[in-house]
Amino acid sequence: MKEADWKRLVFQLSKGACTPFLGAGACDGILPSGRQLSRKLAEDGQYPFHDKDNLTKVTQFLAMRFGESVHVKEMISEELRVSRTPDFDDPQDPHGLLAKFPLPVYLTTNYDDFIFQSLKWVGKDPSVAMCRWNEGIEGNAEIFQEEAGWNPRPESPLVYHLHGRLDTPSSLVVTEDDYIEFITNLAHDRAAETPVMLPPVILGALTTRSLLFVGYSLQDWNFRVLFNGLQRAVPGINRRRHLSVQVAPDVDASVKEELLEDLERYYERWSVSIFWGTAAEFCKQLQRRMT
Repeated sequence: MKEADWKRLVFQLSKGACTPFLGAGACDGILPSGRQLSRKLAEDGQYPFHDKDNLTKVTQFLAMRFGESVHVKEMISEELRVSRTPDFDDPQDPHGLLAKFPLPVYLTTNYDDFIFQSLKWVGKDPSVAMCRWNEGIEGNAEIFQEEAGWNPRPESPLVYHLHGRLDTPSSLVVTEDDYIEFITNLAHDRAAETPVMLPPVILGALTTRSLLFVGYSLQDWNFRVLFNGLQRAVPGINRRRHLSVQVAPDVDASVKEELLEDLERYYERWSVSIFWGTAAEFCKQLQRRMT
């Protein structure tokens, strides 16, 4: 990552001009990875195919086998309920680190409430809301009305769950059908007279501030579908330059450098700079550059 990218990021975080976007890799070591979860579900549901690491395909099959997707999501909720939380005092934990910055909005596709807990831990008074990506999800109507209190500030930030929460299993975006419905409804919602998925405060967070993706993989279908969908629904998303923290692909060393260059060039068209490393490694470097 270029030095200019670091300088820009440090400035934006310190001034509240950045919107964190947390993915599954932010919970590394605390919750099962998508691959681990997929394998466990595949074993329990007797998934017959070879791609047992593919969570969207495994859950889609299980939804067919059980005759409904909600039961599969309840299984996932049980697997992800843990009695422990990240050590927010650990300088390499992204939740605790990001919670300390004066940021008004935190976006996440994770189902857990770790970022909410970390904000409480640093003494802030966060609110939480969930994206209404299908008609069965109850939303917060007041989030569309700033005068009703949904005007997040650094001391009272908003945590917005795009892909659902553990305490509402039916809200989880996980199967192939879920992702298709999410993206389709996102496109319709942007053109609707009364949008329900991306309220004004979230649109502002996506278009007026740089995005910091932590815990995603550029090779992950989840990330590509999400960012592509947001780009189509929110054209102004490319007004700012963004940063994504990515674990480098596990490939042979002889082709790795060229592959990373190809990936960086591909995502440059989306105005996304890349930090190659884990969330913990990113936090370590960020803190060193802020001292």
